[in-house]
Amino acid sequence: LAWGAAFDPPLVAEMAARIGRDLRSLGVHQGLAPVLDVVRDPRWGRVEETIGEDPYLVATLGTAYVRGLESAGVVATLKHFAGYASSTGARNLAPVRAGGREFADVTLVPFEMALREGGARSVMAAYTETDGVPSSADPALLTGLLRERWGFTGTVVADYFGVDFLQTLHKVSGGPAESAHLALAAGIDVELPTVKCYGDELAAAVRAGTVPEELVDRAARRVLLQKCELGLLDAGWDPGPPAGPVDLDPPENRAVARRLAEESVVLLDNPGGLLPLSPAARIAVVGPRADDALAMLGCYSFPSHVGAQHPEVPLGIAIPTLLEALRGELPDARVTFTEGCGVADPDTAGFAAAVARAAEAEVCVAVLGDRSGLFGRGTSGEGCDVADLALPGAQGELLDALVATGVPVVLVLLTGRPYALGRWAGRLGAVVQAFFPGEEGGPAVAGVLSGRVNPSGRLPVSVPRGPGGQPWTYLQPPLGLADEVSSLDPTPLYPFGHGRSYTTFAWTADRDRGDGDGDEVAAIGTDGGYDLSVTVRNTGGRAGAEVVQLYLHDPVASVTRPDVRLIGYQRLELAPGEARRVTFGFHADLAAFTGRTGRRIV
Repeated sequence: LAWGAAFDPPLVAEMAARIGRDLRSLGVHQGLAPVLDVVRDPRWGRVEETIGEDPYLVATLGTAYVRGLESAGVVATLKHFAGYASSTGARNLAPVRAGGREFADVTLVPFEMALREGGARSVMAAYTETDGVPSSADPALLTGLLRERWGFTGTVVADYFGVDFLQTLHKVSGGPAESAHLALAAGIDVELPTVKCYGDELAAAVRAGTVPEELVDRAARRVLLQKCELGLLDAGWDPGPPAGPVDLDPPENRAVARRLAEESVVLLDNPGGLLPLSPAARIAVVGPRADDALAMLGCYSFPSHVGAQHPEVPLGIAIPTLLEALRGELPDARVTFTEGCGVADPDTAGFAAAVARAAEAEVCVAVLGDRSGLFGRGTSGEGCDVADLALPGAQGELLDALVATGVPVVLVLLTGRPYALGRWAGRLGAVVQAFFPGEEGGPAVAGVLSGRVNPSGRLPVSVPRGPGGQPWTYLQPPLGLADEVSSLDPTPLYPFGHGRSYTTFAWTADRDRGDGDGDEVAAIGTDGGYDLSVTVRNTGGRAGAEVVQLYLHDPVASVTRPDVRLIGYQRLELAPGEARRVTFGFHADLAAFTGRTGRRIV
């Protein structure tokens, strides 16, 4: 989500290229990324691994990541193909009930762009089933669409144990050999993470004639061709480990991590100008995420994924906590700290100490959020799905107690999903959403609080007002919006694309030019284009970045369409008083959608 909040494809590509070079230095030739699932329900635990709720944002940033990784000679693997994020009730691996139009216009968009424009060479099949057919056993998806329609020639890999799950979870197979047959026939070339079905029982079935040998040959051919591309079958290739130490944490990598973290921090609200903090203020830092390095990381980072199971082993990498970074950022401030409560613990015994510290301060910085983990060992992460979007544990009650002191409260959220904040609307001095900003996240967030960094992140997901009872994405047709026929208002507290700055910007629309004459274009050919321009001026007193976003509204269509949807964006760095013209090249294809017959309409 932090990538998504940055709205910066070139920086994501640079990050991915560095990751790719590090992988190659260790002898790794394939990366199981990026995640291109489009968020449909933020209660799902793996939202933290996604880029956002808009297919165009996911597609452009995911494609940038693919280009970066592949530029280093590492195979990018697009996942999870397809529909994983649309599981019923946000439950991990639950059936997908999405219709064909949603699949075509939302789910598949990032995959097609990352293949056609990014050049990804591998795809991972999703665990889920759609309309009764598991992705790992769906030839229409993995062969008909992916290879025959899109022209993909790379390898398709199973998600971990996905082939075996055809028997053990989906119950569409009677045993390992049958599971292998279904997966091979669908188009899965590689079983991961180890052999359970593509082994001895498959070989016996081939010899017995119950599984066609040509299916095995087809998968082997694809894998061997990719190995040839990578040079793994060259006579001089050495599979041994690298000679000597490999530095995976050089200053250059840190610099990119810092830039991305700084760009990803979203200032949601700052109504009275409480931020930046005064350099010599008395600051009470409260909350369970303030002094934990793992608060910066997602569930598949090594410290959270493996290190959490070995607490006796040090992190092995410098990850400043927000408390440490804030003390370093504001050396003249008096900064106190108390945890107040645990992340998911309902215990409120620590509230009294937290309230006392806050009452003594000029400002309270409440650092709340998630503990990322796997399969119930966290509040966010794979298998850590939630029933609603209330803050975990007693954290909401802690925030109530801090606000009740009357001391201005800055809420900082380090989370893997958006949480409902309507309960505190108009009661907080400032709100900062940082998601999981990575190893340099502590200094990045502290820099925003101090004012050293001018926040420029934009929301890749909507922040709801209440914890339940609303559609979970901004891509709503007319009847998905607020109206008088329902008492439930789905309008988010902070919408997709929202984010504030410490400076101000003014926009001036320029004349647009397309296929027609005048200020407006009556029609664009199906292969035509249209330039839309706007001049943006920094009208404030300090440098800052504006993210210019272009949305499409389709007033009349043959099927219901989202009220608005993102079709372009550009990030601009502007000095005080500086103005720059931004031009979007709108191609008619950006207005395309799936019609009633299932065919694309431009």
